[in-house]
Amino acid sequence: MVPDRLRTTFQLALEAGSGGAEALKALCVHLGLPFFDRLPTPRVPSELTEKFDVAWARKNRLVPLSVQDDHVVAATSVPLAVEPPDQLAFVLGRRVELVGAPEDEILRALNMYFSESMASADDVLKEMTETEVEVLGTDLEAVPDLIDSSDSAPVIRLINRVLFQAVSEKASDIHIEPASDHVKVRFRIDGVLYDRLHPPLQYLPFLSSRIKVLAGLDIAEKRLPQDGRFQFTVAELNIDVRVSIIPTAGGERVVLRLLDKSTALLGLEELGMDPDNFGVFNQLITRPHGIFLATGPTGAGKTTTLYAALSRLNSRELNIITIEDPVEYRLSGVGQIHVNTKVGLDFARGLRSVLRHDPDVIMIGEIRDFETAEIAIQAALTGHLVFSTLHTNDASSAVTRLVDMGVEPFLVSSAVIGVGAQRLVRLLCPHCRQPHRPLARTLSRAGLPQDVLDGAEVYQPAGCEHCFQTGYRGRTGIYELLAMTGPVQRTLARTSESNEIRQSAIESGMKPLIMDGLNKVRAGKTSLEEVLRVTLT
Repeated sequence: MVPDRLRTTFQLALEAGSGGAEALKALCVHLGLPFFDRLPTPRVPSELTEKFDVAWARKNRLVPLSVQDDHVVAATSVPLAVEPPDQLAFVLGRRVELVGAPEDEILRALNMYFSESMASADDVLKEMTETEVEVLGTDLEAVPDLIDSSDSAPVIRLINRVLFQAVSEKASDIHIEPASDHVKVRFRIDGVLYDRLHPPLQYLPFLSSRIKVLAGLDIAEKRLPQDGRFQFTVAELNIDVRVSIIPTAGGERVVLRLLDKSTALLGLEELGMDPDNFGVFNQLITRPHGIFLATGPTGAGKTTTLYAALSRLNSRELNIITIEDPVEYRLSGVGQIHVNTKVGLDFARGLRSVLRHDPDVIMIGEIRDFETAEIAIQAALTGHLVFSTLHTNDASSAVTRLVDMGVEPFLVSSAVIGVGAQRLVRLLCPHCRQPHRPLARTLSRAGLPQDVLDGAEVYQPAGCEHCFQTGYRGRTGIYELLAMTGPVQRTLARTSESNEIRQSAIESGMKPLIMDGLNKVRAGKTSLEEVLRVTLT
């Protein structure tokens, strides 16, 4: 027994926040309960877990871990609660032995078990009939959690499972599009699209209608593009979904962009820069004024890099304002403006207004035209630190692009302090990667010397259950950083030809993008084919 005074002390400590895990561990020791910082994967027969639902288990922070001869081992983060273990023992008809674990571990174990026990989207599709599909769910009542969902309407159930499966596989986008005789459902995972589902073509109108209902769009309108958004919860993760629907000859195409609102922003150290590039980047973003440009194609991680820089600079001493289209992440203490061209608020107009708010640091989502470029240049020359993006293939081309827009070369060399070109490469799954000797023709096609990877342990993807048979899990960045050094400035004063600017930057110490990628191949983090895929396009 725990005395009431001690019970109150432990309860206050558990509610205190950061010290809660240590207090919980101390309480478990006092009660004679084993404590686990990390729980194993639950191994409980489905006939037992089917007797109680996930909502009850999550509410009471109690998860069965394994079945022994005459009892069930269950983990809890509230060992002082007496009733839930007794209720579990009654329902299962077995004695319950408790172990302690942090709350986030309890929730992780619950989500892991119940997500594995849910029917997949493919299983739901196989159970559906055409007659059932015509029963379209138009109920707008929000489901608390997709794991708890038990909708009987087939279309609702199928869309819920597609959303759940996409989140489970860490997909960034869901594509639903008509093919010749079926609907193609694809997930974009780590930048690459994978086929996941092939419903019959006649299901497409019902699928798109259900998504329109969720996003608050016009179900009857099938001639014009529509954009919307909605939110849902899965395993206590809050997911924001941006919806885009366009009409095509074969039917409507739907793209859902998934954004996990609980995902923390990456820090500078997590971007994947090597020590040399990290030092240059850190030095550039702490300059008092000037423009730093992030370049690369769509989906290269430019915004993530700039957010990491803003997070590093964010303090009470600085006034930071961003102009974005749209606002991707919320930054506490930072003024963030959402561009709205329908009412005339574009980047140029927003930037003019921002300059009247005494900013120290400004982030512009993208420099798209001469007007925005001109205002950004003037802001940098008058004592502001400006961050923005451009769509160019490499760092030197960004300088050329500004000149092509109409900005004078001497203004570019005076205002721009640095340019970072980047790509995202997929990381090899550590569970299934295999040693590999690159083919000579692969190196030749990329214009690389045959001995460029000599002495390195090179790997290729294989595929396993941990990476959903893709061979890759997660992504990291590869970078080239052009600092506006004296030699580069002198080259720019003479010519705006990107190749000459690039050569001058390399002679000043810039590491080309592909070389940074090859270093990650040598380190066993990614494959040669992956680096060539993102750098040679």
